[in-house]
Amino acid sequence: MSGINALIDNEVKNNDVVLFLKGTPDFPQCGFSGQVVQVLDYIGVDYKGINVLASDEMRQGIKEYSNWPTIPQLYVKGEFIGGCDIIREMFQAGELQALLTEKGIATKAA
Repeated sequence: MSGINALIDNEVKNNDVVLFLKGTPDFPQCGFSGQVVQVLDYIGVDYKGINVLASDEMRQGIKEYSNWPTIPQLYVKGEFIGGCDIIREMFQAGELQALLTEKGIATKAA
């Protein structure tokens, strides 16, 4: 496992909810990242945001790690959940909240 893969693997496995995004949760640098941040903030889940723009190695590494071509990427308990469209659809259907609850992750009551 390369250095960047080990780093990503460590973040994914040691944080209950991790969002790899362009920018930061406080200042997303693209609309798709911003939408996922809004969803996570709305449901009140604690998560770690990792800015892929901080290094080319991270931006490329996360795409290879997940075998998913786009950013943002959301992981819950080590499992890749999806990108912006998937997260938005799951949220609208109530599936994202159910998944988090099922995995024992606290959200604010909707």
